[in-house]
Amino acid sequence: MNMLLQRIVGKLVRTGNLTVTGPNGRSHRFGDDTGDPVHLLIKTRRAENAITLDPMLALPEAYMDGDVDIVGGDVLGLMRVVFQNLGNGSIDTAWTKALDNLRLAFRRFQQVNTTARAKRNVQRHYDLSGDLYRLFLDTDMQYSCAYFADPDMTLEEAQIAKKAHIAAKMRLRPGQSVLDIGSGWGGLGLYLARTFEAQVLGVTLSTEQHAVATERAQAEGLENRVHFEIRDYRDLVERFDRIVSVGMFEHVGVNHYRTFFDNVAKRLKPDGVMVLHSIGRAGPPASTSAFIRKHIFPGGYIPALSEVLPAIEKAGLMVTDVEILRLHYAETLRHWSLRFQANRDKAKAIYDERFCRMWEFYLAASEAAFRWQDLMVFQIQLSHRNDTLPLTRDYIGKCEKALAMHEMGHRQAKLAAEDKPAAQPAARAQPAAKAGAAQAEAGKIGRRRKVADKE
Repeated sequence: MNMLLQRIVGKLVRTGNLTVTGPNGRSHRFGDDTGDPVHLLIKTRRAENAITLDPMLALPEAYMDGDVDIVGGDVLGLMRVVFQNLGNGSIDTAWTKALDNLRLAFRRFQQVNTTARAKRNVQRHYDLSGDLYRLFLDTDMQYSCAYFADPDMTLEEAQIAKKAHIAAKMRLRPGQSVLDIGSGWGGLGLYLARTFEAQVLGVTLSTEQHAVATERAQAEGLENRVHFEIRDYRDLVERFDRIVSVGMFEHVGVNHYRTFFDNVAKRLKPDGVMVLHSIGRAGPPASTSAFIRKHIFPGGYIPALSEVLPAIEKAGLMVTDVEILRLHYAETLRHWSLRFQANRDKAKAIYDERFCRMWEFYLAASEAAFRWQDLMVFQIQLSHRNDTLPLTRDYIGKCEKALAMHEMGHRQAKLAAEDKPAAQPAARAQPAAKAGAAQAEAGKIGRRRKVADKE
């Protein structure tokens, strides 16, 4: 290792157990020997010099290129050492501080997400092969934070719980119109149309996601209830009873927050409700990770609440509920990483080794940021009026319980149909009745507004 890099790492890593071997073959140990050991091997002087100048970008790029290997431990372990030490201010070198300040200053220029540029940015990530995402996502292809109401939930169960949690906060009633901004592969829109008989419009800028979502709606026979379009949220003119956006706000860009919420205010009916689900920062505003911005989410930005709430206020909308999901995304990413590793050879057949190393670093570093840095997920509920929703949050839990009963009945009916095909109608009758009753109960919850408002 060159002397400057050795000094930087030595100043950063005060705790943990890190060994770094440089291209000259010499090894240096850092930390206090606590925790699982991690051994980083830097193979080339080119990588060593790049990491010295800009470690947060050059290290993942060198790993992608194979110029750096982790020969003891793994990427998650390495990022744990880095992130747990970053909080102590030990890497406040003049150069690294200058880089951080420069990135913060230029973040608005990096997030000029015009309609055309937003579409290109989305295509860079979401128009990757759908087969890639099927290797590590749940069966419904939910590419956003799951909701682990029970820590022992499977990924599939936690993603169903996420959809139910959001639906309960929307206080959706049968037959209402819903706008899904950033509809992904259609899972949430299909869930709302199927469970609440809602009329759903899902908009996306991804050609790949739109095609999959449309095909799924047709396969389920829901094309009369849910419709997916390739449209920018800024081009909408319709009004809706409910609006939901999950995992899309991270792509709006800080320059466009006022435009986003102004459009939400126009598209939401006077007695409407919106639920916004987005990654956020528990700390103050910061710049996007250079690696993430360059290789994963161009134009993306993770906001602090202090940047979001003023734009909501100026749009004339009322914040009626805020919930912070802390470690839920860390657990989601852990599941994704395990599934990706289990299917790594398949991913390599779709792309190549460099892509797999990039994706490994992306998933592990993201999990580490949610576990040991200030990333979290916020859900903000919005309305025009202060009397649109009940006085307490009890209605959310009641609706979730009803939806859980509905889901249980649906699963029982499916299992019965698979196990006893000859007696299929009889086997489905009772679970379907239970599911119908649960759905009716969810509908009742949605129609109890006057009673709940008086309580």
